[in-house]
Amino acid sequence: MSTPTSDVLIIGGGVAGLTLALEIADHMSVTLVRPAQDDQGASRWAQGGIAAVLSPDDDLEAHINDTLIAGDGLCDIEAVRFTVTHGPAAIQWLIDKGVPFTPEPDPAARYPYHLTREGGHNARRIIHADDATGRAVVDTLLANVARHANITQRNDLTVVGLLKDDQGACCGAYGNDTNHRWHSLTARHTVLATGGASGLYRHTTTPAPSSGEGMMMAAELGARLMNLEFQQFHPTCLFDPEGPAFLISEAVRGEGGHLLNEAGQRFMLALDNRAELAPRDVVARAIDAEIQRSSLGHVWLDIRHLGEQAIRHHFPTILGHCASRGIDITQQAIPVVPAAHYSCGGVATNLQGATDVAHLYAIGETACTGLHGANRMASNSLLECLVFARSCAQALLADGQEQGDQTIHISEFQPPARAAAVFPKAKLSAIRQQMRTTMSQHVSIVRSATGLNTALANLKALLNSLEELEGALTAPEGKRLQQTLQLAILTVLAAQQRHESRGLHYATDWPHHQPEAIASALSITDLTTGTVK
Repeated sequence: MSTPTSDVLIIGGGVAGLTLALEIADHMSVTLVRPAQDDQGASRWAQGGIAAVLSPDDDLEAHINDTLIAGDGLCDIEAVRFTVTHGPAAIQWLIDKGVPFTPEPDPAARYPYHLTREGGHNARRIIHADDATGRAVVDTLLANVARHANITQRNDLTVVGLLKDDQGACCGAYGNDTNHRWHSLTARHTVLATGGASGLYRHTTTPAPSSGEGMMMAAELGARLMNLEFQQFHPTCLFDPEGPAFLISEAVRGEGGHLLNEAGQRFMLALDNRAELAPRDVVARAIDAEIQRSSLGHVWLDIRHLGEQAIRHHFPTILGHCASRGIDITQQAIPVVPAAHYSCGGVATNLQGATDVAHLYAIGETACTGLHGANRMASNSLLECLVFARSCAQALLADGQEQGDQTIHISEFQPPARAAAVFPKAKLSAIRQQMRTTMSQHVSIVRSATGLNTALANLKALLNSLEELEGALTAPEGKRLQQTLQLAILTVLAAQQRHESRGLHYATDWPHHQPEAIASALSITDLTTGTVK
């Protein structure tokens, strides 16, 4: 038996994890586990901005209504109202921390920072730092974290599982360091801020996406997973099969960008009265349909009509990156394709980030709060990270005050068996690539019963082949791949049970809504029973 090494263990160093750490560190000891490479994780790559009601010309009810419409009937109204209502204060908190948001150039404007508009929003309410908002927010919060004496950062560990006591409560996590040694990190409270599951797919909008490992860590302890079938594909990722993933922000369309087909014609006008500013599920399906009809393998996103000065002002990061790939967006249209971008489902939580497991919390993309429903509206993701991290902080601080200096007894950690001398890394890589191909072919923008059945059979076979590899599950890479395959299987099961098309889940066999929108809920036992509760 032992006592915790810190009050709160936070796994993940994006906007959610960093915000939580800063909000509690004045009163609680914090261990923050985050990647050694700062370019990992989705937060840093967020371009467009953060949605919040900031202008006097906007109002909370309008933001709530826009979110509900985008969520296609599946949003939790309480979660939506909670998030939107707490949005302005969260933005002010970032401003107070020093985030360099882009100022409004018009001296007559009624808000000091520039606000842009994105798909699904009927007002300009996206505050941003040029077209690299995520990077600006993460860099600012990291600088604040580095100065705080009560936050211990660990960037030498790969966490692969959670610890529990004999009562079934979470009491920390375990992982492997860069020298292949196992460690346990014990804590009164553990918070997952590990990101989503875009890494299940072949094409993504971030170079190093998570693959739902944190979700499965929570499930292993008994937490429910919700709405896994709702994987958002961002409509516009740069099409370059030979280069790394790069997102073309929705703000490009928000500022007037046009989507063009192979013939150079705008195709969204005939499909939706919001045209390029329709919600992402609508735009992604439309682009996918155009790609199927053409020989290009992509569509075009054209902003040349905005003029070089406006392009350089609003989109310096996109301009520079495209130039490095041989595309001058002031003179050429941008080739784009949809790519896996955001997981609307995840670990089921309440408004304080609490899961079904005592002392285990989840925030950010790894959580399912009910905010996004069947389709996340643009720039509500970083807002959710901020609002729920701050709410979680209040719950942890209140719990800490009630407990006082109470000692918590924690079971001793038993490390996994030693890995085999020869480890099959090449085989693991091959299995992961086969998984991504299967998910991209059968569980992406458009789905069918036949395709889902094929995907389920393929994924189960891949999981079996992994588990039969000698030594595979005793190493972090193997354990994380097992979790990823398990999450992929649960995603397919959730999709199979949804006999309708709603939001991001479009099924050719069930093209219409069911009368009632019902969230899916799964547990780790569904891997063996194949049923969804």
